[in-house]
Amino acid sequence: MKAKQSTLTVITVFGILSGLAGMEHGVGEILQGGASPGIVFASWPGSTFFQSVAGEPAMSLIPNLWVSGIVSIILSLAFIGWALLGKRRWWAALLLSVLLLLTGGGFGPPLLGSIIAMTALRLNAPLKISGERHVPLLRKLSAAAWPWLFGLAIAAWLVLMPGVMLFDLLIGVKTPERVVPYLVLLAFTLLLLAIATSHAHDARNAESD
Repeated sequence: MKAKQSTLTVITVFGILSGLAGMEHGVGEILQGGASPGIVFASWPGSTFFQSVAGEPAMSLIPNLWVSGIVSIILSLAFIGWALLGKRRWWAALLLSVLLLLTGGGFGPPLLGSIIAMTALRLNAPLKISGERHVPLLRKLSAAAWPWLFGLAIAAWLVLMPGVMLFDLLIGVKTPERVVPYLVLLAFTLLLLAIATSHAHDARNAESD
């Protein structure tokens, strides 16, 4: 597993971020008590802090927000545990992501968790090491770009949450409906690029050992 440290690092960091985001939804639902607003609802309705993200939308098949919030937090903690411990079976992360979607964990955290689950498949994929052959220029560039893309991806996700909320609270985002979608697109794009280059970075490290 050490040979794939870069991929594992992406899984661990963004698995934790996914779990924390899911927990945030759960806390908002618990604070609403035993209300039953319907399948789709806002985790933080009326919250000034979360107004720039429409109160953090979520869905749940559980007709009680208090119970839904408890389940969301438990599943989020399980996802964090998966990211930190164990053999990181991809199917376990995917199952947790689906359950999180259906029990009030929001829409972003389950999507992020699903991407991390698919990334975990790469832990079982062989590293294509060229041996004595010349390493292609594209793979060299990909390997060199990984640390930068990984750092930018983390920064983008932190800007998205809680950066947007803090900016809105302290300064005021006049048109959050225009700003947030672009930040979401940027965050997911950088994450996918970090995942795509992590394999090349792992391969280069394996060749240098």
